[in-house]
Amino acid sequence: MNNLLPMNRHRVTLVVLGLIAVLTLALAAGATAKPAKKPGSSSSEHVQPPVETSEGSLEQLPGRLGCLAEGKASVKLCGRARALKGPGPGVGSRAIAISPDGRNVYVAASGSDSIAVFDRSRATGALTQPKGKRGCVASVIGKAKGARECGLAIGLDGPNSVAVSPDGRNVYATARGGASVITFHRNRLTGQLRQLPPSASGCISGLPIPGCTAGRALKWPDVVVVSPDGKNVYVGDFAGSGVISFARAGKAGALTQLSGTAGCITEAGAEGCAKGVQMNHVEGLAINPSGTAVYAAAAFSSAVDFLARDASTGALSQSGCVTSEKVSGCSLGYEFGGVNALSFAPSGGDVYATSLTSNSLTTFQSLLGGVGVSQPPGPERQVEKEEGPGKETVAAPEGTPSPDGCTVFLRSPGCGFGRAMQAPEGLDVSPDGTSIYVAAFQTGAIDVFDRDPESGVVTQKPGPRGCVAPHKVHGCTLGRALGGAGSLVVSPDGKNVYSTAQFSNAVDVFRRIK
Repeated sequence: MNNLLPMNRHRVTLVVLGLIAVLTLALAAGATAKPAKKPGSSSSEHVQPPVETSEGSLEQLPGRLGCLAEGKASVKLCGRARALKGPGPGVGSRAIAISPDGRNVYVAASGSDSIAVFDRSRATGALTQPKGKRGCVASVIGKAKGARECGLAIGLDGPNSVAVSPDGRNVYATARGGASVITFHRNRLTGQLRQLPPSASGCISGLPIPGCTAGRALKWPDVVVVSPDGKNVYVGDFAGSGVISFARAGKAGALTQLSGTAGCITEAGAEGCAKGVQMNHVEGLAINPSGTAVYAAAAFSSAVDFLARDASTGALSQSGCVTSEKVSGCSLGYEFGGVNALSFAPSGGDVYATSLTSNSLTTFQSLLGGVGVSQPPGPERQVEKEEGPGKETVAAPEGTPSPDGCTVFLRSPGCGFGRAMQAPEGLDVSPDGTSIYVAAFQTGAIDVFDRDPESGVVTQKPGPRGCVAPHKVHGCTLGRALGGAGSLVVSPDGKNVYSTAQFSNAVDVFRRIK
C-alpha cells in the first residue's frame, strides 16, 4: 500500500481545494434557492417557487431503531452492531447494498475488514444484526474486536464497496487493501454470506495473496456493479485508473476475468488492457437499465466516460466522454470537478452524479440513438446580428451551466442552490423516480431532492425537509450518528433509505414519507 500514499495525498489536496472554493462561495451575499426549469424553457419565463410537500422527505426511525453502531454511538443513540467500524470510507460511495428481495442489507466496513449483515423488516424497515457468523464475514487476518465471531474470508482487507446480484444469489465486494474482488454465496433464506472457495475464484487479486486468483489491473478496486442480466461484474479501480470486466457464471456466480484487452480498460493501457481516455482514478460506475452501456466517473479527470457493452460477451469499448474542462475528443459539461458517484434514473434516460470538489449534484441526459450523455444546455442569449440591425437569439456556448443541470452547495453562477451538501459522495434514486438522495461526507447530511420524472430536473426540498443532518448543520431536520455520511441506498419497495457514517461507525435508518 505504500505506493498508494502519494495518491492519498493527492485526494486530500482535492478535498482541501474544494473546501477553499466553498469558503470563497460562502462570501456571496443573499444566497437564495432558484428552482430548476424544465429543459427548453425560455430564460425569461417566470419560474414558480418550489412547492413544499412531505412526499419523499425522510424521517429517522425513533430511538435505537434509527441507527445501528459500533462503539460510542451505540451507548446512548443507537442499537449495537458488530463488525461496523469505518463503514463507507471516503473512497467507496457504494459501501451499502440491499438484496433485491429487500430482506437484507450489507455494509462494507473498512475499519473492521468486514461485511456486516443485517436482516430488514419489510414492514417497518428496521434492521437487526443476526448473532454469530450469520451477522458478518471478516478477513482471516483482521484484528477488529467486533469481527472476531464472524465468518472468515480471504482478501477482505479494507473493503469499500458491495453489490448484490439481480438473482440475489451473490454478494460481491471490493477491498482496496487486498487489491481484490471477493465473491460470496448468499443464502437467500437467511442472508448469510459464505465466500466461494479458491477453486471457484472466491478471491481475485492484483497482489500475490495465498488462496486468491491473479487478476490484471487490480491496484485499488473501488466500486463494483453487476449487469442487469447477471452475466457480468464490473469493477472501477481508483489507483489503477480503469474498469475491469468479469464474466459471471453458474448458480455459484463465480467470476472469471475476460481475456485479452476485453478484461480491462485503463488510462495507461498497461497489463494487456485496452487504452482508455480521461479515466484518471475511476471512483464511480453505473450501468443503464438496458445493459447496453457502463458509465465511469473518473475523479482526477473530472470526466464521465462512456463504455459501450457487448451483451453477448460483456466486453466494454469506450465510445466517448464528457469533461468539466475542455479536452480534445470529449464533449464539454459543467460543475462536476472530482466526480465520484453515478446513478441512473429507473427509466434509464437520466444519469446523476455527485462531485467532491464542485460540491455538486449534476444531471446528465442520455443521447438519442447512442451511448453517451450530455447536460442540459445553458440559457439562450441575445446578441447583435452580424449583418443588419437588431439582435438575434443564439444558443449558449458549450459548457454553460443551467439550473436544470447542476445544484451546487452555497452558490455557483448558473446553477441551482444547494444546502448542507459539502463534499457529496453517495447517491441513489428512488424506484418511482420522484426523489434523489445524496450523502454529504463533510457535513454529515443526507440531502433530499424532488425529481420531475418527465424532465429529470431536480430541486432540493425547501426548509428542514431538504436535509437530515447533525445538530451543527443549520436549517436541516436533526439526525443522529451521521458523522462522515458516505454511501446510501433506497430500498426496492421505496419505503426506506439506509446510509453509512464512517466517523460514527454507524448505519442510519430512515422512513421515506410517501
